[in-house]
Amino acid sequence: MPDVPDETTPFSSQIAHSQHALHKLMTFSSIFTTFRISNTALVTHYHTLKPNKLEAWFVKIVSTLFLRFTNSSDATFSRYVSNHLTPSLTLQIIKRLNNPQLGFSFFQFTKQSLNLSYSFWTYNFLLRSLCQQHQHDSAKLVYHSMRADGLLPDSRLLGFLVSSFAFVDRFDVSKEFLREALCNKVDVNVVVYNNFLNILVKCNRLDDAVSLFRELVRFNFDIDIFTFNILIRGFCVVGEIDEAFRFLNDMRSFGCYPDVVSYNTLIHGLCRINEVDRARDLVREISLRTEFSPNVLSYTIVISGYCKLSKMKEASSIFNEMVTSGAKPSAATFNALIYGFVKAGDMASALGMHKRMLFHGCSPDVVTFTLLIDGYCRVGQLDYGLDLWNEMKARNVSANLYTFSILISAVCRSNRLQEARELLRLLNQSDIVAQPFIYNPVIDGYCKSGNVDEANAIVIDMEKKCKPDKLTFTILIIGHCMKGRAPEAIGIFYKMLGTGCSPDEVTIRTLSSCLLKSGMPSEAARIKEVVFKSQNTNSYMQQSLY
Repeated sequence: MPDVPDETTPFSSQIAHSQHALHKLMTFSSIFTTFRISNTALVTHYHTLKPNKLEAWFVKIVSTLFLRFTNSSDATFSRYVSNHLTPSLTLQIIKRLNNPQLGFSFFQFTKQSLNLSYSFWTYNFLLRSLCQQHQHDSAKLVYHSMRADGLLPDSRLLGFLVSSFAFVDRFDVSKEFLREALCNKVDVNVVVYNNFLNILVKCNRLDDAVSLFRELVRFNFDIDIFTFNILIRGFCVVGEIDEAFRFLNDMRSFGCYPDVVSYNTLIHGLCRINEVDRARDLVREISLRTEFSPNVLSYTIVISGYCKLSKMKEASSIFNEMVTSGAKPSAATFNALIYGFVKAGDMASALGMHKRMLFHGCSPDVVTFTLLIDGYCRVGQLDYGLDLWNEMKARNVSANLYTFSILISAVCRSNRLQEARELLRLLNQSDIVAQPFIYNPVIDGYCKSGNVDEANAIVIDMEKKCKPDKLTFTILIIGHCMKGRAPEAIGIFYKMLGTGCSPDEVTIRTLSSCLLKSGMPSEAARIKEVVFKSQNTNSYMQQSLY
């Protein structure tokens, strides 16, 4: 192989002598003859180029030729590019190809045919582009080539690789990268390890996270407060609170000190397992510290914990402690209390908390309105709920799926089907992704009132936004049977089976009874046979193929 210029050598200096440059030009012109391109035109084009354009021109030529020869591995192409290709030009060519898989193919060609070495930046570009296109197997091959060239990823590239492979469930490869970095004493930023620990915890691989932590300790790696907070959160998520406290107590031996995030994580963990009193004691313990105080989240977590247990006296007490301490309640704090009072059926206290919310300068959000509307609907005061709905619109607070669901169910229970129909119209005009449970109460209401045609119309509107579920089909079948519409009920029944929904016993009995009353005993027997087969196989449609 001819001498390869150092990649720092400017390309223009490599072809400084015009005779050498012209020879290189004519070398490539012989290749272009294959494409029936005029040599004269090529030489003429060369004489128009300025020295600072020659490098870009060379990159363009090689990229074009590679695209032409990429499948044939043409020996002519290999012979000519080997004389003039440098590592720095290789990077430019790979970038110009603008396709990670093509870039990888060019990398393999230059490695296998030309035995070319690469710079760190070429490897960096290839690894990132391949991972971003989910070509992780190719990226791993490039990484091993990088190591064979005696290069190691820096902390930023290592962090990218570790996270990228972890996100696609290739934890073994991520560990391999980290272990190799540790063994080679690479100066790795602690953020790299923390990000990996965070991914492991989120993917419910707490044992692997603890194992990695111990490996970091064994290698005397610098561990920070974020490392401990990630592991504490992991233990809290799986309910291992005592182990989480042990990690909290071990912090100081590593020169780390708990912060408010550490304690809030533990407070949340305690509330998750309904040990809210312990969580409250922990808040009081934090309030005695000098370096930091409980924040709004600390109090809100405990308040929410008590509200879920319907312990509203305790929730109100800690809310008052919060206000006295100077921590400003947030919308989430008030919403937790309103939820608790609504759940307890205490609308007076829920409305009182709403007023306190306004007094503290905290604007009610969609959760606030939805909770209060739900409260009014639970106690049978639908009109007050609708007043809040109108106030919501006046404040330009957009409703969510559950706001619609609560109101639609409530107006249907009051047999105010036209209002339910209007709410459905507003829902269909919104960007909310609808669900069958929104439509089912309205469909059921019209079926029970005997207006099956209107129920069918609602289903047609519904299918523009979402697919009917088992309950939708059940309501329709029973509704048509009650009207004596046996053929329509049969059609809905088979459509139900076609979507993979299995009818319950009430639906089958109702449909069979309807068919018998309509003088269709053979169809009733067939329905029972179909149901029997569908219940004893994974799929009736699949069985019918054999």
